[in-house]
Amino acid sequence: MSFAGKNLRYLRKLRGYTQEEFAQKLGIKRSLIGAYEEERAEPKLEVLEDVAQMYKLSLDELLLKDLSAAKGTSYIEQRRKLKMASENTALISFVPVKAAAGYLAGYADTEFLDELNTFTLPMLAPGQYRAFEIIGDSMLPTPSGSVIVGEKVENVEEVKSSNTYVVLSKQDGIVYKRILKNNRAKNKLTLVSDNPVYEPYSVSTDDILEVWKAVFILQKANTVQRWDVNQLAGMVNNLQAQVSTLKKKLN
Repeated sequence: MSFAGKNLRYLRKLRGYTQEEFAQKLGIKRSLIGAYEEERAEPKLEVLEDVAQMYKLSLDELLLKDLSAAKGTSYIEQRRKLKMASENTALISFVPVKAAAGYLAGYADTEFLDELNTFTLPMLAPGQYRAFEIIGDSMLPTPSGSVIVGEKVENVEEVKSSNTYVVLSKQDGIVYKRILKNNRAKNKLTLVSDNPVYEPYSVSTDDILEVWKAVFILQKANTVQRWDVNQLAGMVNNLQAQVSTLKKKLN
């Protein structure tokens, strides 16, 4: 009995890929992914080889083992054991942009999280950390493509006004913003961009799924934008005025 179709579906969902995204990565039509997963067709050998290489599996594992239930020597189980062996180190799971959509659905799914790559930083104390790749210019001078390392905030009430956080919400997914608390409406938080071109906006605390306090920013060398002194001063003044106006409204 072949588990190829079932395993393809399981592995695709682990990384949060749609059938279209998975098909593009494998260089085949989306309809073929559907046919394989529904076991209306047997995957071609070259497709299986590509999947096996992508997930560091053998063809035997892909064909003959139910990866969603396998224990001991499966790819997913091996990753879990490696993480458990490093329990004294603050492991940081990395959420790249390509996994952001899947993270919204899988942020509490241990199997999805086990599939994320991890790394460590020697300066971090033991705790729960996660790293998020951000895109866009809303938080300039932090450039697009930077990786924000965040420490888990267990309760939204612990958020400190004016600090930066990675926020996961039902409406917006993953965003990196500065948070202002609303003293009048306890169930609302205002998210502010460091780039004053972007308007602040409010989110309901009921809509928030996770909050991670930014503790480190990792970025490629030579990607930080150089600012003209007058331009930078103008941005700072605009941002200060914007924050002051918001604080008056919130109080």
